Amino acid sequence: MKTYTALHRLLHWTFALGMLVLFTTGFLRMYWMSKTVISEAVNKNLEIQNLNLDKQSLRTIVHSVQDPMFQWHVYAAYIITFAFIVRIIYMIVKGIKFPNLFLKTTTTKEKLQGLTYLGFYVLVAVQIITGSILKFEIGSESLGNLAETVHKLAIYWMPIFVLLHFAGVAISENTNRKGITSKMIGGDSK
Repeated sequence: MKTYTALHRLLHWTFALGMLVLFTTGFLRMYWMSKTVISEAVNKNLEIQNLNLDKQSLRTIVHSVQDPMFQWHVYAAYIITFAFIVRIIYMIVKGIKFPNLFLKTTTTKEKLQGLTYLGFYVLVAVQIITGSILKFEIGSESLGNLAETVHKLAIYWMPIFVLLHFAGVAISENTNRKGITSKMIGGDSK
């Protein structure tokens, strides 16, 4: 049975919590607390309608509502970036590898597992890169627009990964790797 060091578990749960914060704040900013939703809510108020706010004033109101919540997104992104770098270094030092997708001896389950892990790390790297482009306004406006479009795709891939992850854990717990959940939470009892 595979063992999980304290660092491995810390990185795993840092990713889990960080991704939850990133997903929640990203979702809120895109949907329930979007510029459009907040602007419409402000404009529905009769007293505010009488003020005839210009676009800049409305934008200031929207940002004053969004910004405190969105700071959590930025802080979580910094933590995920740091954890990602540490995780890659940890994997290199420990010699952790994904199952080889191209070997004939690799089982279908191992190939799916390897593909899922590889996809996750590639997508996290893409999120870090596109988020950095947006945060630090790197490159041209067209690059920024492309980065924003790609960055927002996490709203779709992240829940898919979480479902795949839980399915894989459930399969492992009910087949050849019983106790994997308790080992990831509390470590080895040996």
